Amino acid sequence: MFYRIDTKSPTPLYEQLIFQIKELYIQGILEPGEKLPSIRELSSVILVNPNTVSKAYQELERQGIIYTERGRGTFLTDNTALLEKAPERMEIKNQLRELVLRSRRCGIAKSELLHWVETASEEVQS
Repeated sequence: MFYRIDTKSPTPLYEQLIFQIKELYIQGILEPGEKLPSIRELSSVILVNPNTVSKAYQELERQGIIYTERGRGTFLTDNTALLEKAPERMEIKNQLRELVLRSRRCGIAKSELLHWVETASEEVQS
């Protein structure tokens, strides 16, 4: 197995797993159509709760990176276009998390922050 989970990292374990699966795919270590370990198998190898692996797999499936066939297992799709931007997307998500933390410390309400995001999005689309 190629997966390494850092329990001391501020990044949630399931996000670390998502990032690693995408990275291994981008690097060609994992290939389209390749079968991934079962949730139970992977959780026992990397020593995390099966719910953590399940959450990562659910997010990867939602993103179209993997698919599950009942009775057969979970497989990587041939969706390299999504994966090419995976590291950048993860970085943006982490930056957003940091921004939310900073805004909380400054007493900025969630609704105000969301309004700012919507306004910025509208300005960019114009």
